[in-house]
Amino acid sequence: MKGQERVLLGAQSLRERLFFYYRKGVAVIAFLALWEVAPRLGLLDRQFIPPLSEIFVTMGQMWGVGGGKSQGSQMAPLYVHILVSLKRTALGFFSASAIALPLGFLLGGWFKRFEEYLNPLLTLLAKINPFSMFPVFIILFGIGELTKVVIILWVSVWPILFGTINGVRGIDPLLVKAALAMGTPKLALFWKVVLPGAAPHIFAGLKQGGGTSFFMLIAAEMIGATAGLGFLVANAQVNFQMRRLFVAVIIIAILGLLLNWLLERLERRALIWKEDAPMG
Repeated sequence: MKGQERVLLGAQSLRERLFFYYRKGVAVIAFLALWEVAPRLGLLDRQFIPPLSEIFVTMGQMWGVGGGKSQGSQMAPLYVHILVSLKRTALGFFSASAIALPLGFLLGGWFKRFEEYLNPLLTLLAKINPFSMFPVFIILFGIGELTKVVIILWVSVWPILFGTINGVRGIDPLLVKAALAMGTPKLALFWKVVLPGAAPHIFAGLKQGGGTSFFMLIAAEMIGATAGLGFLVANAQVNFQMRRLFVAVIIIAILGLLLNWLLERLERRALIWKEDAPMG
């Protein structure tokens, strides 16, 4: 009987998982099917929005032999553009994290009064349209690699910083007082109380910053770039090569989703102690 019960429970669990993935994927599948069918039926102009299958064929062609000819020279293969963009995004995102996380802990915990004075300035800087900062970055750093990394850093640093500050400030003061009353050293207090308590807000800021970094990737790589997914978008737009343009856009979206998925996996591992609140 126990073996039969395990089989029944396993089958029920499998059905639940399949139904879960069905609910999550049905809208995406319908959208992709419409993308494939609508241009073929003449509902959309194939010159501007080609069928999805043609875009994937172009993606395969670009992967090994390059992205087509531009100004008389053969462009690099697609995977080279992906690696270049990943390098720039990683440098910008991790640099933003290296700045925002320590600063957020300091302002949210040890220098709360200073944060009150500094918060209006930080909020003002965060609200500045990043596109309006392009001329400033170009004047300060030129049009080389540093400018592209700084642009991604600029848009990523603010959600991580404010997420960390809000996470630290949201910790129950009674937990901190209780830990101090028990003689907990400050370093242990940070690792056992402050960091776990602030972690949900920190990961929310990291996911928002990661998504924003890929959003700004296209704009960053339009400044004096000769490689990268953003460069592919700009080059395809100028040469009216819509399949190449959609290839780059799809890959950027996939990379952004992949980063978000990795951060969610990391969050679940880091917050393994956290249990879902019971439903009312």
